[in-house]
Amino acid sequence: MFTDHTVETAPPAARPAMEAVTAAWGHLPQAVARMAESPHTLDGFLELSAKFESTTLEPHSRETVVLAVAHRHQCHLCIALHEKKLAALGPAEHPERLAAIHRFTCAVLASSGAVGDDELHRFLRHGYDRRNALEVVLGIGAYTLSTLANRLTGSA
Repeated sequence: MFTDHTVETAPPAARPAMEAVTAAWGHLPQAVARMAESPHTLDGFLELSAKFESTTLEPHSRETVVLAVAHRHQCHLCIALHEKKLAALGPAEHPERLAAIHRFTCAVLASSGAVGDDELHRFLRHGYDRRNALEVVLGIGAYTLSTLANRLTGSA
């Protein structure tokens, strides 16, 4: 139903983002080729994901957030990609911190952000802070956009 756009067939406004992704990855992922149908959606995801990558959360924690969202939305493409990225990071120094951010991410998703004080304090006791809690929300937003777009376009 959705087109696997190339840089030549995509809407002109999507082309710079597609070229940047191709340069960074060495190829154009199908998910990007299909999301290019809406340049605003493609740019929005790339901007949000770049913002999430620049947060104070360490890489293992960021990938854990992304995987929690991907599992929640059953985006098999994202699961495979981000499991590979997490494995490439090597073993985490503090697995209990990753368990805490996974639990917190799932709680935020399940409660639509209305986690209780106990859940927030449990998260904070593992060395995270309130800024990190909001950064989890940013990650959820970025990767909810991606996973839902991937499923809609058939990329997942």
